[in-house]
Amino acid sequence: MNIKIGEKIKQLRQRDGRKQEDLANALGVSPQAISRWEANGGYPDMELIPAIANYFNISIDELFGYSKDRQEKLRSILDKAETAINGLGDMTECVELLRAAAEEFPSEPQVLIKLGYALSLHGWKKYGARSYTTNDSDYAHEDTEYNSGNIYWQEEVRVFEKVLTMDISPEDRDIITMMLVIVYAKMGYTDKAKAIATKQNSIIACRETLMPKATEAEERDKYQGEAIISLLTELKNVLCNSVCTKISLFTKSEGVKVFLDLSHLYESIFSDGRCGVAHSHLRELYLHAAVYEARFNKNTDQAFEYFKKGFEHKKLYDSIRCTGEYQYTSPLVSKVTFPSANFPSVPSTFWKGWIEVLPEEFKEYIKADSNYAECFE
Repeated sequence: MNIKIGEKIKQLRQRDGRKQEDLANALGVSPQAISRWEANGGYPDMELIPAIANYFNISIDELFGYSKDRQEKLRSILDKAETAINGLGDMTECVELLRAAAEEFPSEPQVLIKLGYALSLHGWKKYGARSYTTNDSDYAHEDTEYNSGNIYWQEEVRVFEKVLTMDISPEDRDIITMMLVIVYAKMGYTDKAKAIATKQNSIIACRETLMPKATEAEERDKYQGEAIISLLTELKNVLCNSVCTKISLFTKSEGVKVFLDLSHLYESIFSDGRCGVAHSHLRELYLHAAVYEARFNKNTDQAFEYFKKGFEHKKLYDSIRCTGEYQYTSPLVSKVTFPSANFPSVPSTFWKGWIEVLPEEFKEYIKADSNYAECFE
């Protein structure tokens, strides 16, 4: 064995301020044996290796000096997974890669976090989610019998439940909590969803609303801008879900009006047209308005106007992603910057999803204009 494990033991012992006698007593060997190992005059018996690693609170790989190689391998796996997840393509290889990594690195939370993300995406792509309506209800209901059979979401739940027991960043914990609540609800585990939701902080005391109160002047201006963007995002999510799950809203002009009123609020805040990530929100709001206007109000010309605005915001969003640090410039958010590489990616199947829900006659109306040919590619 060419590995100088004795030198490593000596380094660790000195790091922790331990004597040779301390280690010898813990392992049940003589101090002379420890001295011999550290002088490279012999090696510990193999059955002692786990105990030595445990004594110094390190992995066996670290004891043998493999830590750097393992870290490089781990970084490579995480980078590959990040690229695949951001690409929003087929997740088959990514899931397999991360499952194997979770076996090799069971205590690395980032491996499990990425695995949970990949499983969530894979579940959407392979199974999707179903909902249904009934004649005696104004609401769309989750098809929990179908959704709970999604094997990738079942695994996602197990992975994220484990991750929440680990030492992870507050940002990761927030995202995983949100994803877990959503998948619980879709699969019919409403008691679990409500239990985890009720434990979270109120919006009154969340980080985004407290940071402006904790600062002043230019720093306060920056945090106020960040709070505006974050709160707008959540308002958009709640309102879209409210309209899309309530029949009496999405089948009538009131639903379209909600989308348009919120769009106008966005446009007031981002008054110079530089909307950053909000271009993707405006894209969604106008496309929702187009879909419902075309399907239920049967106003083709008006629906086309909304569609054009959604299309324009998608083009603007695509043009700013991955272009470096994005600087917002309208007065309310002018101190906010954000790395555009972290703006959510757009799947290659984006237009397919929206076109599929449009009435046939409206599809033909759009298709007749060559400016929108990419929507049908």
